[in-house]
Formats: sequence, structure tokens, C-alpha cells
Amino acid sequence: MRPTSCVTATWSAAILGIASRSVMGLSFPPISVETIDVAPRAYAYRMAGDFSQAGWPVDAPLIAITRNSALHIMKRQVTAAEYDRCVAEGKCSARSASASVEPELPAVQVNWWDATAYAVWLSARTGETWRLPTDEEWVFAAGSRFHDDGLLVAATRDPSTRWLARYDRESEREALSQQPRPAGAFGANEHGLLDLSGNVWEWTNTCFTRQSLDEKGKPFGPSATNCGVRVAEGEHRAYVIDFIRDARGGGCSVGKPPVNLGFRLVREDSVAWVTASAWRRLMFDD
Repeated sequence: MRPTSCVTATWSAAILGIASRSVMGLSFPPISVETIDVAPRAYAYRMAGDFSQAGWPVDAPLIAITRNSALHIMKRQVTAAEYDRCVAEGKCSARSASASVEPELPAVQVNWWDATAYAVWLSARTGETWRLPTDEEWVFAAGSRFHDDGLLVAATRDPSTRWLARYDRESEREALSQQPRPAGAFGANEHGLLDLSGNVWEWTNTCFTRQSLDEKGKPFGPSATNCGVRVAEGEHRAYVIDFIRDARGGGCSVGKPPVNLGFRLVREDSVAWVTASAWRRLMFDD
């Protein structure tokens, strides 16, 4: 049964690096990953989740965050060829036949578990620590490519007000082609990262939450967190069930579903944060 808890555990780079040169006595070619170091800065972040005020839906709070260290993140999305190496070594699930693309194109129709499996495998194969970014990290890296999902509509008893505002915003956006395109097709942002907010949405590690706000718009009271649903970022923010590979067929929250689901990873300097249940299943289960 697929675990749905959000329990995490730390694993040192040394432990993850045990299989960096060989797996069960078999040698594999080295892996090189091109990353961008996004310099520290202060930035505005629209919190992810479902927020309400006096029982009525409202925009998530917009908060100021200061990041004091660089973020090491993949320059581009993981390609089909790179993902399929993990499949060939038995540590990732094969993508569906309908997701077949050229090897140099982004790996698409992968779910959160697939992306997490790849991160665990890449960590073991390189001796480095790789994981999906949090939503805050993705927004930090995306910079001007992040599309704020705030509707600027006050709390109201009429839910159609927000529905219409969301419809108007999404109808103004140009329809994206569903066919994945080569790295760089959607250009680079100011940090040199390629294809952010193109036609491949990217999984993050952030869980879906529901939270109440007080009269000043500040969170108060307990929040409800569902880690069976994760935040995916692209042309707009989406909330997708973690085992969904193609959100167009369901498993996505309100609004237009992501055209394609893919991912890029961040590299930590030392300690890896890996979902404990994912580690056990991916590294030790048959």
C-alpha cells in the first residue's frame, strides 16, 4: 500500500554515496549534472495551499522571505534518457508507453514517487545529496518566471466571484503545446535556469495544506496537511495527487491541469532529506 504520511528522516551523503561507484558489484558510467547556483536574496512568496477567512476562500498570504544561502538547482529538467538510466538499474518505475519521447527531451508523465525515486538513485550514484525542491525554493529559483496565483479578490460569500476571476486569468494565457520540447525552447530566466513555466510542470516536495486566516490575513489555528497531494509549479501553481502521472486525466485541483508533469532537483551541501517510507521502498523492496 502506498504510504501517505509525511514523516522525514535525514541521511548523510556518505550513506547515500555507498553505491556511487557500483551497485551489487556492477560498475556504471559516471553521471554529470549541470547546476546553477542561485545567489541569496530576499523575495516575495505567495504561500501554497487553500486559505480561508471567516470561512470564505481568500488569496494565500504574500510573505517576505530572506534566503541566506545559495540554492544549487539543476539548470534544466531531467531528461527521458537520464530518467531511463534509473529505470534500467531497477530503481525507478518505467514511464508509460504513451509518454515516450526522444531521449534528450524532458521526462514527462512521472509522478511524485517517480521523481523521488530518481532523487534517491541519483544521490546513491553520485555520492551527493539530491531531492525535489520545496515550493519556496522553486519560487526563489524561478524569479520572474513564477506566476503568482493570487486573484486579488476579497473574501466573499459568493464562490462564483473567485471562479470567474480564475477563469478570466487562465483564459488570457496562451494555450501551450502539449509536446515536450528540447532544453532551452522556453528560454532562460534571469538566473540562467531553462524552461521554467514552460509546458512541463515540475514537482515539488511541498504538501497541500488548508489554513484559516485571522482578520489581518495572518494564519491562525491548526492547519490541515495532506502529503498525498503535492504542489507542482509551471505556467501556474497546481495541486496534484502524488501518484498521478498525467494530470489531464484527473487528480488535479481547480483550474487548468498541468500539460506535462516532470521535475528538476536541488543538490544539498551535506544532509539529505528523504521521505523515510520512500527510502525503504525504493532501496530495499523487491
